[in-house]
Amino acid sequence: MNITRSSIRPWLFAGAVSAAAGLLWAGTAFADAQARQKVAVKIDEQPIARDASPEAAFSFAPMIKRVEPSVVKVSVTERSANAVPDQMAPFLNDPMFRQFFGDQLPDGRSERRSFREPAQEGLGSGVIVSADGYILTNNHVVHGAEAIKITLHDGRELAAKVVGTDPQSDLAVVKVDARDLPAITFADSDKIEVGDRVLAMGNPFGLSETVTSGMVSGLGREAEGIPYEDFIQTDAAINPGNSGGALVDVEGRLVGINTAILSRSGGFQGIGFAIPSNLAHSVMEQLASTGKVRRGFLGVSLQDLSPELAREFKLDGTHGTVVTDVVPDSPAARAGVQGGDVILKFDGNPVVDGRHLKLTVADVAPGTKVPLEVLRDGQSKTLTLEVAAQPKDDRIARDESDAAPDAADHDTGTLNGVAVGDLDPQARREFDVPLHVRGALVTQVDPSTPSAAAGLQPGDVIEEINRHAVSDADEAIKLTEHPDSKKTLLRVWNQNGSHYVVVDETKAPGSS
Repeated sequence: MNITRSSIRPWLFAGAVSAAAGLLWAGTAFADAQARQKVAVKIDEQPIARDASPEAAFSFAPMIKRVEPSVVKVSVTERSANAVPDQMAPFLNDPMFRQFFGDQLPDGRSERRSFREPAQEGLGSGVIVSADGYILTNNHVVHGAEAIKITLHDGRELAAKVVGTDPQSDLAVVKVDARDLPAITFADSDKIEVGDRVLAMGNPFGLSETVTSGMVSGLGREAEGIPYEDFIQTDAAINPGNSGGALVDVEGRLVGINTAILSRSGGFQGIGFAIPSNLAHSVMEQLASTGKVRRGFLGVSLQDLSPELAREFKLDGTHGTVVTDVVPDSPAARAGVQGGDVILKFDGNPVVDGRHLKLTVADVAPGTKVPLEVLRDGQSKTLTLEVAAQPKDDRIARDESDAAPDAADHDTGTLNGVAVGDLDPQARREFDVPLHVRGALVTQVDPSTPSAAAGLQPGDVIEEINRHAVSDADEAIKLTEHPDSKKTLLRVWNQNGSHYVVVDETKAPGSS
């Protein structure tokens, strides 16, 4: 027996410290009509000297004195709002209260009073990146700010305007009207390594000019809700108010912008995150020159390679990423990319996984033509693709989850315990299946089977079985009757898009 036809159809941002509520989630930019220009920054791309004796420097004081003036305090005032006092609101909104008083308030007035909440104030940090007043900080520090004030190391307080914000990387650029400011020097964050000593500078909990030390604990970290991040992880203490501050190496060069902590208590627990300086520099240049960030776009949905998928695609390792969907009339579609292709190289560089490709493509200027090496049916192909500007729906490279763990079942065919039906108009309406999706509709799945363990469920559409396109339920049944292997590679569509799963029935009781 085989597949059958159905008989029926803790992340926390480091944040800005709020005087009223502990944390202020402050950004939307003021429109800045000033002429855009290139930011003149200082860059030192040399890696630090890792072979120096640890005893060579007993104090960071000389370096801190040199760099600390580049880190500033960012004070924000959030817009106030009209509200009803908490002690009055429940009564004024209660229908029984209005039944007795109508529109007449207890004080005799005939109109409801509106009360103005006090403006919220908060503190964060920033880094001076150019002598003429450009400052990098986090988007969540200045989001919703009505006024921004920068406090310099020498005590001067200057009003700042938002040049541009980028919520997708949580970066923002603000500017003050000043000259000859102490700008920090950028390091090449691609050259840092786990174990390098780093220092975090900022204003935690409103305490000005605070420095903590630690090391690089990890690289390439990601955070939920921030699409374009490649965080540096550090155990240098980062706390609320540090957001937008500097993470520097032992030579005082900027390697990251402190942004977030991973915490169960709300305070620092040894895991802090900073945006790499290379990413920050790229975003900053675009915000300063155009006020927005343009990212490259391929038009594919991607799935990372699990060991099971790698074996099915005849790959030696899990480097690369599988194309599960191609957006019509996208750069990928025009270049000839197909679902089931494994992207191995982009612009001549190996692809580690879908997230790595997403970040790489995002940094490519729209209009750039790049070679794309893919593996298709066991054969390597090189396609030429012209990167486009990312549309608003951001389908550059959505990562699909890997197949769920294997389970056990037994039978002679494959996809045992799965019932399928045709995608007729009624089924499409019931399960909200788009017209472009073709295949067999899954109507039932035995929860004790490997198919269920792999994630297959009613409402899914089986588009391919072992790389063969499925047009209807009869074809799906035929493709599972005499399998060459008890491992079945499925391309499945659901409301999250298309993805691949491997159903492994080799461990089923009674199987050989």
